[in-house]
Amino acid sequence: MIRALWTAGTGMNVQQINLDVIANNIANVNTNGFKKSRASFQDLLYQTLRLQGAEIQGGYQVPTGIQIGHGAMLAAVQKIFSSGNFQRTENELDLAIEGNGFFQINLPTGEKAYTRDGAFKMDSTGKLVTSDGYPLQPSITVPQKTTNISIEADGSVSARVQGQMSLQKIGEIELATFLNPAGLQAIGKNLFIETSASGSPVTGKPGENGTGTVLQGYLEMSNVNVLEEMVNMIIGQRAYEVNSKAIQSADEMLQMANNVRR
Repeated sequence: MIRALWTAGTGMNVQQINLDVIANNIANVNTNGFKKSRASFQDLLYQTLRLQGAEIQGGYQVPTGIQIGHGAMLAAVQKIFSSGNFQRTENELDLAIEGNGFFQINLPTGEKAYTRDGAFKMDSTGKLVTSDGYPLQPSITVPQKTTNISIEADGSVSARVQGQMSLQKIGEIELATFLNPAGLQAIGKNLFIETSASGSPVTGKPGENGTGTVLQGYLEMSNVNVLEEMVNMIIGQRAYEVNSKAIQSADEMLQMANNVRR
């Protein structure tokens, strides 16, 4: 009965973590380029009372054995990098990636970050930057008196300057891919950084080597499915509730045992 208290307690703990992950997914349902997370769990250690295959009297063999589990634990919280829906914005600096690539961003620390959020802006010098002012890499600077910007599927960026008839090429967008994107570390602000688990980035021109193509005037929305998250939340809530019932039952059994008299 004492074991049941601790075992059910681990079940309540993992369901609380599960709900934390679901809540974060739902909170970011309208975050550009957000990738939902999924919590995975493992069973804990087992107390073996009788080994499988043990021989008993007469030379017979025990087929199953006896093992008592000690609950559950968190194994991983994995980012799911499936594509979200594309929303047309008609803003010439809004970009979406149709494929597996990431935009490359320079952080103030000099480190390079990666994002699927293509809601770019121009700073006071004409550079393309994120909403927090972090510049796109390779750097692209829009000339003064530019009337419109054209970004092709292959990442070529051209600008039409006032008084000129033809477009002027001002740069190219490069995308990065990872062998294991789930190994990237999320640092907030729609940004990821590489880790030893993700592997080193492979950069290239959009449309080559599986990087994906660039869509101008579109934004990738969150890949969170609200209906799926609501169902998972209900399942997690009921699992939390039934674990609390197990604790209550174990407590009542202990109370009965304490009240036994000779």
